[in-house]
Amino acid sequence: MKIKKTHCIPIVILGFLFFGCASKKHMKDTTTLTYASFRNSQKSFESSDGTLKYIDKGAGKVILLLHGIPTSSWLYRKMIDGLVSGGYRVIAPDMLGFGNSANPDGYEIYSAKQHGKRILELMNSLKIDSWAHVAHDAGGLWTWELLKQDQQRIEKLILLNTIVYEEGFYPPIKMKKGIISTFSMWLYRNNITTNLLLKGLFKSGLVENNLSKAAIEGYKRPLLEGKTKGMYYFFSKTCTLFPDNTNIIENLEIPVAVIWGKHDKMLQIAPQKEKMIAGMHIDQKNIAIIDAKHFIQEEKPFEINRLILNFMK
Repeated sequence: MKIKKTHCIPIVILGFLFFGCASKKHMKDTTTLTYASFRNSQKSFESSDGTLKYIDKGAGKVILLLHGIPTSSWLYRKMIDGLVSGGYRVIAPDMLGFGNSANPDGYEIYSAKQHGKRILELMNSLKIDSWAHVAHDAGGLWTWELLKQDQQRIEKLILLNTIVYEEGFYPPIKMKKGIISTFSMWLYRNNITTNLLLKGLFKSGLVENNLSKAAIEGYKRPLLEGKTKGMYYFFSKTCTLFPDNTNIIENLEIPVAVIWGKHDKMLQIAPQKEKMIAGMHIDQKNIAIIDAKHFIQEEKPFEINRLILNFMK
C-alpha cells in the first residue's frame, strides 16, 4: 500500500462541483422505467454478509456488470436489454451497501477484498464458472480483489472509466475517518442536501445533465434509505490510502478492452493510458475513447453496447 498525504476537504466539495460543457450530441434522457419496477425485477442472494439484490436476465454466455460509487445496477438499466438481445445472460448486482442491497453496520465489511469475495459467492450460487466482466468506477478495485482470490473466473475484462492506476485517479473527496466525514455522509441522506449533492455529481459526471426525474430517483432513493456506509469506507480510506494492485493488473492473461469517457475529470485516461496498454497488453483496436464524461452508461449506452458486443465476438 502507498500512503497519500491528504487533508479533510471542505464539505462543499462533496457537491462534485466541477464545471462541464453542454453538448447537443448527447441524447435526451427519456427514461420510462421506474426505479420501483426495476427493484421488483431484481432477485435476492444471501451472501455471508447480507442480502445482495441483482438483475439476472437473458441466456447464453454471461456478462457481469459491476457499478461503482455512489451508484448501483440502476446505472446499467439502458444497457441490459441490448446485451441480452445480443445473445448474452446479464448479471448486474447491487453491491453491499448500495442500491437495493443490505446496508449492515461495519467498516471493513465494505473493503474491496470483501466486495470481491461477495461477487464470487454470488456467481458460485448461480453456478456460473466464468464470465465476461465489466467494471466502472470503484468496481475496478473490487475486480482486482476478486482476481486476487480467483484468477480463473473472468474470461474477458471490459474497463469503463474505472480505477486502475493512481496516476489517473483524481477523487473529488478525500476525508479522514471521524465526525466530519460521518456528517458529510449524513448530507447525502438528508432529502434537501441529497438533491444538491446529486445535482453537483451529475454536473461533474455528465457532459449534459439532462437526466429525467425517474432516472434521478434511482440514484436518490438508496441514499435516502441510508445507503452511505460503503461510500464512507471508500472516501475515508481508499481515497487516502490508494491500494497498489500492480501485481495482479500486470499479470493478467485475459483479453482486456477499454471504453472511456474522454472528458472525465475524476478518472482520467491520459495520465495512465500508455501504462495500461503496456501493463495489460491491450490491443489498440480494443481501446475506445468516447465523447462522454464519467457516467458513460448514461450518456452513450448504445455505443458502449456495440463496443462490448464487438469485443465479445
